Formats: sequence, structure tokens, C-alpha cells
Amino acid sequence: MGPRMDRDLAISALLMVVWRRRPEGEVLVHSDQGSQFSSYDWQAFLKAHRLKPSISRRGNCHDNAVAESFFQLLKRERIRRKIYEHREAARQDVFDYIEMFYNPRRRHSFNNGLSPVEYERRYFEGLATV
Repeated sequence: MGPRMDRDLAISALLMVVWRRRPEGEVLVHSDQGSQFSSYDWQAFLKAHRLKPSISRRGNCHDNAVAESFFQLLKRERIRRKIYEHREAARQDVFDYIEMFYNPRRRHSFNNGLSPVEYERRYFEGLATV
């Protein structure tokens, strides 16, 4: 989390995800048409890590509805009407929401009532047995 949403912040955040998750295949990455996502550095990073941007040009979006749904839930369920004393408190609260609630426990109708972690676990177990 930084004071401005610029290309360095976007690349740093995505780099943390790549290091943590170590994707093996091509992965679709939510982005919009902000300047940080159209920079040569961002595009080069995506290409180097086999990541595909969800928006390549106006009107050509793939996963934005899912990503926009997540951000709407984050705002509605966690940060709306909160006033954080400082950036670190906000960062920690958002981290806790994602890592302690949303990913491991929040159930999704799209995932047959499973949390993202449980859905992913079952999906990859199913691939291993195929």
C-alpha cells in the first residue's frame, strides 16, 4: 500500500503475488486503463511472468466483473464508514480481510458455496487425479 497508485506500486504488488503463488501457466490479471497498467514496465513484467492483462483496449475486458465484485465486497463488508488513524492500520485491516476472512472463509455462490481457498484446493486435487 502506498500513497499513490503508480506503476512501481502496481508492479511491486504483483511481484509479491508471483513470488508467493508461483503460477505455472498463463494467469489473467485484473487491470484497468490507468497509466500504471499501460506502461512499458508493466507490460514487460506481465510478459516476463506469463501474465495476461484483463484489459488490452477499451471495451475488451475479460475478468473485470469478478474483480469489481471483489472490490465492491471489500468496501461494503470492511472499509465503508471506517476512518483509519494511519496508512499502516488500513493496510493491516485490508490484509486481514483478504487473508483471514475472504480467501479462507467467505463462501461464494459461484464456487458452489466454497471459499476461494477450498475451491482452489478441490480444483487442484481434481486435476491431480485426472
